[in-house]
Amino acid sequence: MEPDWIWGLAGGLLIGLGGAVLLWGNGRIMGASGIIGGLVDGSARREWAERLAFLAGTFGMPLVLFPLFSDVDTHISQSAVVLIVAGLLVGVGTRLANGCTSGHGVCGISRFSLRGISATLFYLLAGGVSVLMFRHIWEII
Repeated sequence: MEPDWIWGLAGGLLIGLGGAVLLWGNGRIMGASGIIGGLVDGSARREWAERLAFLAGTFGMPLVLFPLFSDVDTHISQSAVVLIVAGLLVGVGTRLANGCTSGHGVCGISRFSLRGISATLFYLLAGGVSVLMFRHIWEII
């Protein structure tokens, strides 16, 4: 198995484990966009500490592991503008779809949610079209 696939598998397993721990621990479905959205719009006043802890782990763990695995090449664009625009587009897409890939793809599919399955299919289709356009046609990434 190629090393890139092993890293993807390891990341997917960690996301799945995080979703399972959150579901088993307090009965909540893990969706990163919902967790962040509740902090931004103020609808999560009672769960703010839990949500901040989740985000601290999400952003902090890569910083902790970076010295051990700094030689991993993610093939991410070196352009800050491309990364910022891509991040903003992902944020808009998750709001339009009422959830992100961790919510729909990992947690929705595992619960056999028709909404989660259909959203994930559209995510995959949009990702494929985006790679085709931005990498192979416009050569931006």
